Amino acid sequence: METKKIASHLTAKIVRSYVRHHTVGAAQLSDLITTVHRALGELGQPYHPEEVRTPAVSVRRSVHQDYVVCLDCGYRGKTLRRHISTRHDLSRDEYLKRWGLRNDHPLTAPAYSERRSMLAKELGLGRKPKAPAGPVVSPSAAPEPAYTVPEPEAPPTRRRRSRSASNTADVANEPLVEPTPARKRRPRSRVA
Repeated sequence: METKKIASHLTAKIVRSYVRHHTVGAAQLSDLITTVHRALGELGQPYHPEEVRTPAVSVRRSVHQDYVVCLDCGYRGKTLRRHISTRHDLSRDEYLKRWGLRNDHPLTAPAYSERRSMLAKELGLGRKPKAPAGPVVSPSAAPEPAYTVPEPEAPPTRRRRSRSASNTADVANEPLVEPTPARKRRPRSRVA
């Protein structure tokens, strides 16, 4: 017999025996069946109790102005993202879930974030470029130079192509032209 059929057969026997000797309400019967079935399914598997974790420092003391502290091992750094991924093999979301932290809990020191923000603003990152100061001159209104030096032409470069790329490129670039008539071959003369 299959284990699923055995589990449901045993579940029915155990529940029937329990109900004979105990008073069970109709609302409690479904919970009883579910509990017995789950217990039978977990038979023979090792029991892993939920591990109670104690942080290296309290959550309130894990964020300082100049550094942040890892709750797993007590590591102090400007950022924790790389540390928790390499040392503890956790993503940001897994780390926050493990310790029951909110999604906005900082993993970067506030002073470091502020310094990086100021640097980005100085470089103008995240903004569209400013319009040029002064009057806008259209290219047609700009005076042409009196003498222009022509740029030397670069010799054409040849590139190697694979046969398949060459064939498709030739077919695509070839103009539509009427085909030339095929030449007739002369028969070879035989030497006797």
